[in-house]
Amino acid sequence: MFTEPFMLRAILGALMLAPLCALLGVFVTARRMAFFSDTVAHASLAGTAVSFLLGLSEPTPGMIVVSLAVAAAIVWLRERSGLFNDTIMSLLLTGSVAVGTVILSRLHGFRAEIHRVLFGDILAIGSTELILAGALLLLVAIGGSWMLSPLSLITAHEDLAHVAGLRVRAFNYAFVLVLTITVTVTIRLVGILLVGALLVIPPASARLLGRTLRQEIWLAVAFGIVTGVGGVAASYAADIPCGPSIVLTGITLFAVTLGISKTRRTERLEPLVREEG
Repeated sequence: MFTEPFMLRAILGALMLAPLCALLGVFVTARRMAFFSDTVAHASLAGTAVSFLLGLSEPTPGMIVVSLAVAAAIVWLRERSGLFNDTIMSLLLTGSVAVGTVILSRLHGFRAEIHRVLFGDILAIGSTELILAGALLLLVAIGGSWMLSPLSLITAHEDLAHVAGLRVRAFNYAFVLVLTITVTVTIRLVGILLVGALLVIPPASARLLGRTLRQEIWLAVAFGIVTGVGGVAASYAADIPCGPSIVLTGITLFAVTLGISKTRRTERLEPLVREEG
């Protein structure tokens, strides 16, 4: 498995993208932005269609541009329309999927590429995406460690962050930018339909066991690595699609951590029950 170039690229991609999503996912879940990431991911379908319509052989640039445009539209409408977030995101999600479907219905010969975008194909990940994933991981790791306290305060209480003099709006725009690019690149790993799982499952598992934010971050990154690499290995061994294999590995890990969490809680409650008895 480790001697074949496409598998080496796949494992390297999983080693970078899965922990990157898990790291961002800690803040995504805390800020209740999981639906935002799904909206951005589905916008990539329109980006893929636009790329093919323009004759581009590689859809990633078009996916990033269209996803960023949709993310900007979400922020703009949230600030100026007075509509609820879920309404805005549902509007843009369905609209971008409709646009992408209409364009793709007029094109022919891209069925295999569309399947990769919808369900992921990390075995086809290229050097450009690996370089971009590595740069994003480095950026998020350095930025996250440097700005952890401000990010934590903004995530927990935006009004208090304003009072403390933090540039909340700038932080929010930067977070949306990095999240959007990360989601778009990660689509190669698990696909549009499953990319939200990498942002939610490892952080959810980490929250069950971590007692502080730092513990949650480290556990989420570790669970992300296990989910990504374990899913690729399971996919190769069982001859099943990579995207679903990665997600199922993450869900299995979540079930294990849930069991450990319940066991710990029972052990902590037993002395109290004995004292009351």
